Amino acid sequence: MQIHDLPYPDPGLPDARSGPRFLLWLGRNQLGGQLKSLCWGLLHFLSVASLPYGVGFAVQAVVDGSGSRLALAGGLILLLGAALALGDTMLHRTAVTNWITAAARVQQLLARRTAALGAALTRRVAAGEVVAVSTGDVEKIGWFVEALSRFAAAALTVVVVCVGLVLYQPALGIVVAVGMPVLALAVLPLLPRATRRADQQREKAGRATELASDTVAGLRVLRGIGGEELFLDRYRRASQEVRTAAVRSARMWSLISAVQVLLPGLLLIAVVWYGIELARQGRITVGELVTVYSAVMILNYPLRHFEEIAMAYSFSRPSAQRAARVLSLERVTEPGGLRAAEAPAGDLYDPVTGLLAPAGRLTAVVCGDPDLAGRLADRLGGHPTDADTGTRSASASASASASASASGDGSGSGSDSHSGSGSDPAKAATPVTALPSVLLGGVPLDELPLDTARTAVLVQDKDPVLLSGTLAELLDVPSSGSVRPAEALAAAQCADVLDALSQASLDDDPMNARITERGRSLSGGQRQRLALARSLVTDPEALVLDEPTSAVDSHTEARIAEGLRALRSGRTTVVLTSSPLLLDRADRVVLVHEGTVAAVGEHRELVLTEPRYRAVVTRETDEEAASAALSRNAGTSPHGEPGLGDAGIEELTEIEETA
Repeated sequence: MQIHDLPYPDPGLPDARSGPRFLLWLGRNQLGGQLKSLCWGLLHFLSVASLPYGVGFAVQAVVDGSGSRLALAGGLILLLGAALALGDTMLHRTAVTNWITAAARVQQLLARRTAALGAALTRRVAAGEVVAVSTGDVEKIGWFVEALSRFAAAALTVVVVCVGLVLYQPALGIVVAVGMPVLALAVLPLLPRATRRADQQREKAGRATELASDTVAGLRVLRGIGGEELFLDRYRRASQEVRTAAVRSARMWSLISAVQVLLPGLLLIAVVWYGIELARQGRITVGELVTVYSAVMILNYPLRHFEEIAMAYSFSRPSAQRAARVLSLERVTEPGGLRAAEAPAGDLYDPVTGLLAPAGRLTAVVCGDPDLAGRLADRLGGHPTDADTGTRSASASASASASASASGDGSGSGSDSHSGSGSDPAKAATPVTALPSVLLGGVPLDELPLDTARTAVLVQDKDPVLLSGTLAELLDVPSSGSVRPAEALAAAQCADVLDALSQASLDDDPMNARITERGRSLSGGQRQRLALARSLVTDPEALVLDEPTSAVDSHTEARIAEGLRALRSGRTTVVLTSSPLLLDRADRVVLVHEGTVAAVGEHRELVLTEPRYRAVVTRETDEEAASAALSRNAGTSPHGEPGLGDAGIEELTEIEETA
């Protein structure tokens, strides 16, 4: 694989059981590039190691007064110089290619895993860790892959030179052959401590990155509550911890570097001293002494790569461990699907909660627990969460089976009313491997290919992300083509957003105005409305919105509710909200209590007849609920006044909507 051939058609299936296993898998997949780099590295290092022989041959030719041998030595040195230059150039080229292709493979794997997991990724792994893995960690992993072939070439060169010296001059060659392994292995006792310190530095740096990411993401809120200094002080302390850990790690690596300088120097002194004694005794010639001396000097160069591979591994191992942790995350369902890639149509039904969203209608869902609402939205979109694979109550199981049987044809509007009342409360929890999938038109979403399922059901969560770029690019998303961007923007009540963007645009066209990363230049309500417009443009078969108007004022919210109802007419829409303005405009409202459907009806009906619904929607306290119950039994208001009747309720509703 060459750089111009990137990206990979298929980056492969990684071995993510551990960091070292992932590095080994990556090395095996880069085997072709590693062998090329190894061959060029051998040419380079052997050319370097052979230079002392040419120099020694030339010195001996001068001592003997042989011009022909001196010319031959000059030609040999020239040839070795050319081979050295060629080997060095190609080694650098192939090694850097290995680095870049390995980093690209890891980035593709991470991107593929991120796309498969979707919004569930940041619930299972900290956002700062994902950032660290996809940036700095990828470079460190690539560094190890790049250094591996150079180290292998250097190690083979050391072995070849030691064997050659033993054959060339046994007396000095044996000294070098015994001393070289000592030099190579002398730093091993120091590596565990150096690795631990490097791991501590990486861990502290990761925490500092997470803190910085969280601080930047919440900067607007921090400024609003005056918390900038508090978080800045936290980051300052985290940064100092990283600095301290980096200094401790650098001290250990400096000690290793000092050992790599000291021991070769001692070996060189021993070789020179012993060689001089042998030369005085006439057992070796001056040229042989110069050759061995130069060889020991030159071997310091490949020995440096022993230190480099140790550093590369110690830094890349925790990075590979983090990458393996992200890559090991799996979806509960199989992304490939079991059915043909054809998007189904019909009712959207969740057998776990008993929730039914009839096709072509606007269904509002009220949950007392915001976390439950988020998990339900993910389930409806075919994104099972970790909670879906642990345990669930026996009553939920009974409710799911009862509701599934009641809605076998996918159209039974009364299936929502089952609440599992006949289940045994003593069965606290029933272990399950996976909860049944949500059905769209009777087809389980987890049996569809992932792309098809996401096309059929689109989920907009509580905190949608706006990517940087122009407004036109933001709205340029895969869609059916039935909804134009202008219609979606109008339905989402984005007129004031367009005015603000027009002022920032060079040609007064809001579609060409640039939106900063995550829409930080916009208010929370403006970001929310643009995200809603983007979702409306896609025009999916089923649209699931989780609190789409939580950051807008009541008047704008009422207009959005009307626009949403009109634009999505004839399309299945599910809105998870507790806003009376949205609930009042829904075709049907479903109350989900403790994981199952508890009531189904219209907003005004449920406010009067369902205390749990009223408590969530009106934020009614227990005391107010008890007082209201007594008043209803007595036929009066909580303050002793006669009941309001339908006219009074209508009046209160109007007041509530305009408040």
